[in-house]
Amino acid sequence: MNRRAFLTTTFAAAALGPQIARAQGFEITRSEAEWRAMLTDLQYEVMREDGTEPAFSSPLDKTYDAGVYHCRGCDLALYASEAKFDSGTGWPSFTASLPGAIGTRADRSFLVLTRTECHCARCGSHLGHIFDDGPAPTGKRHCLNGASLVFKAA
Repeated sequence: MNRRAFLTTTFAAAALGPQIARAQGFEITRSEAEWRAMLTDLQYEVMREDGTEPAFSSPLDKTYDAGVYHCRGCDLALYASEAKFDSGTGWPSFTASLPGAIGTRADRSFLVLTRTECHCARCGSHLGHIFDDGPAPTGKRHCLNGASLVFKAA
């Protein structure tokens, strides 16, 4: 394959990432119009187009009250406050999700770096990425977009 064809194919696959991931089917599905009606522009970009909110822009980054973080798209409980920690990155970070709450897939949108994308297991909404630089006990850092989450105090 020549270089131009390789780059065209690679960029096209990266651009179709969200559509490919959501083509798998989820328990809760909505039309694009329904998603746009229920989400702000930023929430839609993050949750449906795999975008990223600006660092330090979410009030949930510094929320440490007892409770549970839910998916903004379908209200599925995703993360317990006990798993939250201050990563200093500017995004809400957790060591682990609740059992069965998230799905993952390889994200090759950076071309030179493969990351692990995480999404809601029920509606497929993009949450963020998982890295191997977190604290004990898991060593994982679930680096999430606050725009994808709703916090419910205990």
